[in-house]
Amino acid sequence: MNVLTIGDIGVLGGIIHIGDEAMFEVAAVELSARGGRVTGVSSAPEESAARYGLATVERLGFIGLERAAARERASLLRAAAAGEAELISDDPARGVLDALEDASGVLIAGGGNLASRWPVHVYERTTLAAMARARGLPVVVSGQTFGPDLDEEDAERAAAMTRDAEWTGVREHDSAALARSWGARVHAGVDDASFLTGGDDAPTEAYVLVSLSGWFAGRPGDVVEAAIARLLDAASDAVGPVIFHAHFGPVAAGAEPLGDAALHERVRERMTRESRVLPSGDSRGAAALARRARLLVTSRYHPAVFAAPAGVPILGLAADDYTRIKLSGALAHWGQAGVVDLDDLGGAPDRLRELDARRGEIAEAAAERFEPHRADAVRWWDTVAESLR
Repeated sequence: MNVLTIGDIGVLGGIIHIGDEAMFEVAAVELSARGGRVTGVSSAPEESAARYGLATVERLGFIGLERAAARERASLLRAAAAGEAELISDDPARGVLDALEDASGVLIAGGGNLASRWPVHVYERTTLAAMARARGLPVVVSGQTFGPDLDEEDAERAAAMTRDAEWTGVREHDSAALARSWGARVHAGVDDASFLTGGDDAPTEAYVLVSLSGWFAGRPGDVVEAAIARLLDAASDAVGPVIFHAHFGPVAAGAEPLGDAALHERVRERMTRESRVLPSGDSRGAAALARRARLLVTSRYHPAVFAAPAGVPILGLAADDYTRIKLSGALAHWGQAGVVDLDDLGGAPDRLRELDARRGEIAEAAAERFEPHRADAVRWWDTVAESLR
């Protein structure tokens, strides 16, 4: 079983996106455990090859293209896979085309979710699936959120991909309903990275873990940052020390704060209580850090994915329908519902204290769900492997 796998991986400029790397890493581990050999599609092939110890190829060349040019390129690449066109010698997609020669199937892994706000991901994933179909190869889609913002063209591309796939795996019920309406064969379960293990350097004392995204959906940044700072001061008083950890930020300690780390510094400056920062590191370390927290405050998705199975109380901060669907979906799998809109942060300290008071109940609910969800995840990866052999 040789599986060509696309996620959204590759550390560029020392900046890592923890959640996207985590979903790809789990896919690679699970397929390898079932006798598979994985080739990854990466923004930084050499870096990803060294990180995961597997073969990698470049992305398909859609970055920076306007839609008309992207449509043309999608048609060219499908034709090239079908033997109806030739790519020039330095075309970035030649690596993918060569990898399809030895592949038994293609996995569209989690990361780069399919919504019209990120058309490059829509074109990449649907085009790779079309290339696989042109070669007669099976395709499985895993770990996805679809929409909620999908224009007509993007929705049809995603729908065609899922209809032709052996299976489509989604991580919340809104996406499951949408994919089923397209005629897809759907598996709805927890996020693929829910059971990622490893990492042993999390602090031993009780702490509030904070991981924020800079997406405020058009709200004034200074207003939102000030409100979050007040919330985290309340968290420090009620629960314990505050630790910031960027899921889109510098891998190494001491690096210039970029991505989420820059936002964290602005919020910290507005806080009246002390806080500390840990470098982004890697996915396994991030998972351990989230699971050992006393409480998590996050507008990023994967901190919740990591923390919820361990019964950590979670306050999710939603900016729009997309972030609300993802966070609510992640928490609902484990019996939690602590998601508030950025417009409602004034009442969030009371919500936070309520969650901390219910920590025993929350932990019990997660423990009851853990083994059934874990068993379902094992069955899912068995199904993926069988479909791609």
